[in-house]
Amino acid sequence: MSPISPAAKFSDPRVQPDISYHPDEARWQARTARRLTENSDLPKTPLPAGFPAKVDSPLVWEGNDWKSESQWVYNLSAEELKEIDDAVKHFHNTGLHTGLASPTTFPLPTLGPVLRALSEELHNGRGFFVLRTIPIESYTRSDIVLLYAGISSHIAPLRGLQDANGGVISHIKDLSATFTPDKIGGPAYTTDKQVFHTDQGADIVSLFALETAKEGGVSRIAEPWDVDEFGKTPQGYTSRPLLYHHDNRIIIQYARRYFTGFQGLPRSPGIPPITEAQAEALDALHFLAARFSLGLNFQKGDIQFINNLSVFHARDAFRDDEKQQRHLLRLWLRDPVLGWEIPNELKPLWERTFDVKPEEQTFALDPVIRDAVKGRRVDARN
Repeated sequence: MSPISPAAKFSDPRVQPDISYHPDEARWQARTARRLTENSDLPKTPLPAGFPAKVDSPLVWEGNDWKSESQWVYNLSAEELKEIDDAVKHFHNTGLHTGLASPTTFPLPTLGPVLRALSEELHNGRGFFVLRTIPIESYTRSDIVLLYAGISSHIAPLRGLQDANGGVISHIKDLSATFTPDKIGGPAYTTDKQVFHTDQGADIVSLFALETAKEGGVSRIAEPWDVDEFGKTPQGYTSRPLLYHHDNRIIIQYARRYFTGFQGLPRSPGIPPITEAQAEALDALHFLAARFSLGLNFQKGDIQFINNLSVFHARDAFRDDEKQQRHLLRLWLRDPVLGWEIPNELKPLWERTFDVKPEEQTFALDPVIRDAVKGRRVDARN
């Protein structure tokens, strides 16, 4: 086989485009200009069959549409905080496993209906909200995990697996000083910027801030091929769309690192390259999301909930110091009543995520990272 010249590689289907995890705006603009030079009719390309020309939904918004935190932050009252504290004590008296935390076993008589209304907003309204603020210092780590599971059960009672050991909670924290890059597959465990994405296989992503960064780490959200699943199938990858029009809703499931790799999980060499058109689309997703995004003032003790089927999330790079280190807890959730109908192509992901019985769920109290290929987890060293 003859070598491929630098000029020819831009259109050669055998070559992965020049695209990395961190989007490069100049490279994106150059790619777009080059493709328009090759075919000026590209903007006239019709939408896929069945996709609407315009989406009319509360989920269609721009960051500038939101003028005040009061539009998305629910401030917990002293009475509601006491109700949460009473629920923690009630659950302890039951002697139940934490996986059995539910609206019944973690009762919130007055706050519960409020949380259900906020769940409705998640599913059929703007698609995000923040609860403010849980007094972190008042609880042990195990009780923090319990109250997080209990409160979230009123939003969406089904918790999803985040590792192969029954783990339904993840600690999002910089572990780069503890582990070498080949052990860290995603930017969640570094201080690096996370580009706009959705998590895989869950309706709702929730984050609970145990501590914020010394500097940076702003949480951002935005309303918006073939997927590299890193060895989860016999051929090493699966093929499915990223964007769906299903049950009169626009659904997206997308993470850039599956196409580009990141540190310890480089793109697998046996996976077919994406096209120049697909590379341009990936960059367009990121830069349009960044343009219209909303930065959330995520404070210690806040719990954030995001519709993971239709709202991107991202994170700025950050800096910790010895006294203040960014530390979040994460849950993947689904509500069987309000949850959206899942496209057939995505159902195997959902079945895998939510294939865990409550009594089999595990709740790590300290940071761990998962082997993203085999689902193993590696405990952080003290």
